[in-house]
Amino acid sequence: MALDDKTFPDDLKPEPAVQADITGRLKNGMLSCAAAFESARQTGASPARIGRTMDALRLRLTECQIGLFGYPGHTKGWAAAGVDILPVPAGLEDDLRASRAADGSISCLAIWQAAEKNGLSRMQAGWAADKLGLRIEHCRLGAF
Repeated sequence: MALDDKTFPDDLKPEPAVQADITGRLKNGMLSCAAAFESARQTGASPARIGRTMDALRLRLTECQIGLFGYPGHTKGWAAAGVDILPVPAGLEDDLRASRAADGSISCLAIWQAAEKNGLSRMQAGWAADKLGLRIEHCRLGAF
């Protein structure tokens, strides 16, 4: 869900320690997905807490690690990374299909895990999930 489409509770406030850390990581007023996860690691905050603080500050997330958004000049990041021309490895396809929910969706975490298990990039696993027709849901940062 795009930031402009979100509704926020009136009492949503940034966490000061998280705010201080992510503010130092901004580039062009946005925070990359990788930087958000590094902030979570450094501060001990969960990715969801990082995402809530970003929402409170109305900060945009960019450069999704599985390629869904945040790549200027490209609808998705797959073309920019060159993974859209690669075949879907059989082991990856099997792991992604095994991780899908009954409704055909798959979580970002499951994509990350499948990528790691198969020694592939998260970007390639995200592209493969999309190519297989899996609906990607449940961003750990709350972006969608």
